Amino acid sequence: MTATKKGEFTFSPEALREKYRIEREKRLRPDGNTQYIPLQGVFEDFDKDRYVEPGFTRPALTEKLDVLIVGGGFGGMLAGVRLRQAGVNSFRIIEKGGDFGGTWYWNRYPGAACDVESYIYLPLLEETGYMPKEKYAKAPEIFAHCQRIGRHFDLYKAALFQTLVQTMDWDEGARRWNITTDRGDRLAARFVIIAGGVLHKAKLPGIPGIETFRGHCFHTSRWDYSYTGGSPTSRMTRLADKRVGIIGTGATAVQAIPHLGAAAQQLYVFQRTPSSVGARNNQPTDEAWVKTLKPGWQQERIQNFSAIVSGLQQDVDMVQDGWTSIFQDTVTQQARTPEEKAELRQLADFRKMEEVRARVAAIIQDPVTAEALKPYYHPLCKRPCFHDEYLETFNQPNVQLVDTEGKGVERITPTGVVVKGKEYPVDCLVYASGFEVSGEYTQKLGFDIRGRGGKSLRDSWAKGPATLHGMHSRGFPNLMPFTTTQSGWAINFVHILDEQSQHAAYIIAQCLQRGVERVEPTEQAQQLWWEVILGHLQKGVTFGGPDCTPGYYNNEGIKSGPEAVRFATFGGDTLAFIDILRAWRQSGELAGLELTRGEASSHP
Repeated sequence: MTATKKGEFTFSPEALREKYRIEREKRLRPDGNTQYIPLQGVFEDFDKDRYVEPGFTRPALTEKLDVLIVGGGFGGMLAGVRLRQAGVNSFRIIEKGGDFGGTWYWNRYPGAACDVESYIYLPLLEETGYMPKEKYAKAPEIFAHCQRIGRHFDLYKAALFQTLVQTMDWDEGARRWNITTDRGDRLAARFVIIAGGVLHKAKLPGIPGIETFRGHCFHTSRWDYSYTGGSPTSRMTRLADKRVGIIGTGATAVQAIPHLGAAAQQLYVFQRTPSSVGARNNQPTDEAWVKTLKPGWQQERIQNFSAIVSGLQQDVDMVQDGWTSIFQDTVTQQARTPEEKAELRQLADFRKMEEVRARVAAIIQDPVTAEALKPYYHPLCKRPCFHDEYLETFNQPNVQLVDTEGKGVERITPTGVVVKGKEYPVDCLVYASGFEVSGEYTQKLGFDIRGRGGKSLRDSWAKGPATLHGMHSRGFPNLMPFTTTQSGWAINFVHILDEQSQHAAYIIAQCLQRGVERVEPTEQAQQLWWEVILGHLQKGVTFGGPDCTPGYYNNEGIKSGPEAVRFATFGGDTLAFIDILRAWRQSGELAGLELTRGEASSHP
């Protein structure tokens, strides 16, 4: 897998390029993202909350407040924390679920855990005095930490759980956002933060016959333990006499499949594209190491990780895991030209993926299964996975990989799943089909946003958004969405969420202190920001490029129209984006924002 002499390798780069091309073309399909269907109609129950008692009611609220936060996951919680620290205490958090947590409230499937190191992924560890039990925390521990944050920062009194926003309209006269909810609430907020999350709206594969299946079925984001038995941390005892099928082999499935394999009488894993699965090497937290930590250790560790996975050289790799291994490559640092760097980067990627494929061959006993589980694409075409039991599961006699050779499942019948003309009978179907990523923004939110003059955000962004820092859009005053659109991106996305939260809290606190009732970006500021993004698009690390196998990183392999380019992320490295936000705040000028002061009090 390494060079033998200068310019010589134990693999042929030309042969791999051709193999990657062939594997990609197998998976191309004209319907792109329309191959998926939303959770509605006969699948409406797939979206219900299984973790709350039915019949919840509460009195409807009519309130004026400084800030409304939409979303109670890490983004919404961090926004609340940073607002409190900035002296802003008049806010509400609206959350669909029955508690804080966001994805860690919903995702309770067996084996669920973070795939970024706990010590940098879980926010506010020093502030709350908590240390995760393992290098990669399990979902119940992460959910408990979300609750800990809620208690520590007194966020529960601001929360409206089991509540959905229905409408959001800007009132120019009052210079407030009017919000209604499905609980009858009528809220008038000076500012709105949308922290609805990147991956939260589940989707299903639109397989012919999917609605005809008569067995039991559910999506991994709403795991049905009443059927499977067990819990996120205990064996699913009710599957002992069941034939189970799981459709999907992405990051969620990689974690769930070992537990299904251990519990089911028979498990069929239906695969379109294999994941790249490296070693996880999870381990308990070293108490001796904890005692050496000094104040500020978490932020230092977060910065170190983000720098390495942005391709920046660091004297030390504090995290030392599969992620940093992918991105740390000293060879490309010696390149003299962009073209030479690109060539060396590709060779390094080939070496890395050869290691992944060699790991498959070393673990999987059946050569046919082993070949089907080998991923032939570049490391960042799909989200890399790391697990210590996934591959071994396919050596069990009750587990069968059903490789669709890139075509996907042919159809679903009332009693099973058909692949290449053969039906596999199952009692239960688990859909590990992921979440909507490429869809229109307000569609994912579940409500439209109407700004000045009643113009909807859906219409305004139909041909591509215009923003400042991805957090302000002209025509939508006092609205700050936390998205990746024209904004920062990070493998440890909580790092970006915290920076966005600090940025929003600073702006809101400054406006309240200065008596500013309306803030929105100028046309010039939006244009200048777009020019910054364009300058970065060809730089830095990119996920899901046009030559990649289809997936949610690259719009399922469908070439997007020119307007889609405007939905790009910042494009530069994570720390460069954060430095821009921090420098902007330090200037104190609120540059690029048009400020409108009024006579009204700065508080409701």
